[in-house]
Amino acid sequence: MKGLIKKDFLLVKSNIKVLVILFIVCGFMSFNGEMNLSFALPFMSVVIMISTFGYDAYNKWDAYVIAFPDGRKNNIKSKYIATIMLLLMITIGVSIITAIITYIKDNTLDFGAILEMALAMLSTTIIMQSIMYPIIYKFGLEKARIGIFVGVFGLGFLASLISKFVDFNPIIQHLDMLNNYWIFILPIATILLLYISYKISEKVYKNKEF
Repeated sequence: MKGLIKKDFLLVKSNIKVLVILFIVCGFMSFNGEMNLSFALPFMSVVIMISTFGYDAYNKWDAYVIAFPDGRKNNIKSKYIATIMLLLMITIGVSIITAIITYIKDNTLDFGAILEMALAMLSTTIIMQSIMYPIIYKFGLEKARIGIFVGVFGLGFLASLISKFVDFNPIIQHLDMLNNYWIFILPIATILLLYISYKISEKVYKNKEF
């Protein structure tokens, strides 16, 4: 298991220079108020982790790893663990940089706001990857990219179309009641979705032929 996790981090390492440059550039732009650092880098981590699927496919990794005992199960588990570890490291890094920038600019620190930002950032990115991973395992990276692209724009178009005929104000008013509880609801929903995503990916990968 440790070897499989290490493998993904070695693949990520090839993009570490890009990530460091993004940290510097996004941090500078955030300091000037031109960009919100909170979500730029986690979204980049999505791109970087998804690139590991491309490396795996190119090197026919799946056909190799399934030959090991519990290879299918451990390969899925290691991918999810490596993803969470990378996201946690990036979230901590972004939170520290945000705190430093805030202190330099305003000479004050709001740890509550930074914690909320980190939670929202981490949860949003995990939710994105929880949706994408089963699709990638089912259809492969190239088809999944097309499907996700079409799906995002399709849902956006559908939501825009529905909004012209449906009044969402009553629903929004009811959701406003949950504002005080989102910090508890979001982590629970994220963990639940992550678990469901993992089980779906495991089932798909278990029955897939290579």
